[in-house]
Amino acid sequence: MKKITSSLAIFGCFSLLFCAAAIAQSETWPSRNIRLIVGYSPGGTTDIAARLVAERLSGRLGKQVIVENRAGAGGTVATLSVVRAEPDGYTLLMAAAPEVSIAPFTIKGLAYDPLVDLRPVAMVGSVPFLLVAHPQLPVNTVAELIAYARANPGKLNYSSFGENTTNHFAGELFKSLTQINTLHVPYKGSGPSIIDLISGQIQYSFDAPAAVMEQVRGGRLKALAIAGTQRLANAPNIPTFAEQGLTTFTAGTWFGVLAPNKTPQTVVDRLNIEVNAVLALPELLKVFADRDIVPVGGSAQDFRSFIVSETGKWKKLALEVGIQAQ
Repeated sequence: MKKITSSLAIFGCFSLLFCAAAIAQSETWPSRNIRLIVGYSPGGTTDIAARLVAERLSGRLGKQVIVENRAGAGGTVATLSVVRAEPDGYTLLMAAAPEVSIAPFTIKGLAYDPLVDLRPVAMVGSVPFLLVAHPQLPVNTVAELIAYARANPGKLNYSSFGENTTNHFAGELFKSLTQINTLHVPYKGSGPSIIDLISGQIQYSFDAPAAVMEQVRGGRLKALAIAGTQRLANAPNIPTFAEQGLTTFTAGTWFGVLAPNKTPQTVVDRLNIEVNAVLALPELLKVFADRDIVPVGGSAQDFRSFIVSETGKWKKLALEVGIQAQ
């Protein structure tokens, strides 16, 4: 009994020391600047959102949150660098959908598992895709596009940013739900895709509103629907898919803050509080709205549940349509 009591006493001491260390860390963190890694080049939506959030987090945390771009391999280069970083709260990832919810089953030999090697902190925002078509395509609604595609099987092309990208998956999900037969044409990015859509080589595409809205307003493209849960503040005349009868279809990209797996819970909790506080700032909400970014926020568990749901959704689609890891 004496031996057991001694063991319990030792365990209790270790527990107290651990709690004390955790409390001390939460009180002293951050004591230096923080890096927020982005897996894409400067100027894109994920990068812009990261910089907007980082600037305001810096003010709240009292230390600079410095955005660092590490573009390559659809965001996976940056993600792996964060996975391998010290889990001390000073290296974070502003991740998007491709490297977290799509890469695990589209990239052979991926060197990380997002749900094992990363800790979700807070979802920042989402950008629903806009379905746009060439002006001369004789359709003006989602229902008309579906009917036209069914009447002309195999004759319509849709574009994407590339194989296994977010809008490729959006296009395949649309085909699967509506049972239409159209051809996927992958490009190296949004720019070339839009050029061929305007010229008529492509008939329709899913893209971020910021990338195509100027072309829509200029009459070079026409918008059929927004793939989000609500209309855009900047384009209130464009209906959602749900409003046009396709209630189960939503697609777009999203981004949020994640940390290396063993980052202390106290740090994750503090970061979650601060990110949510930043997302409630009226000035940030206005800037997000101007860029068609829908703020999300919520708990770390909310974000994890969302990632699990998204990964399952796209993995199921990949199996159904035969998309294979490359």
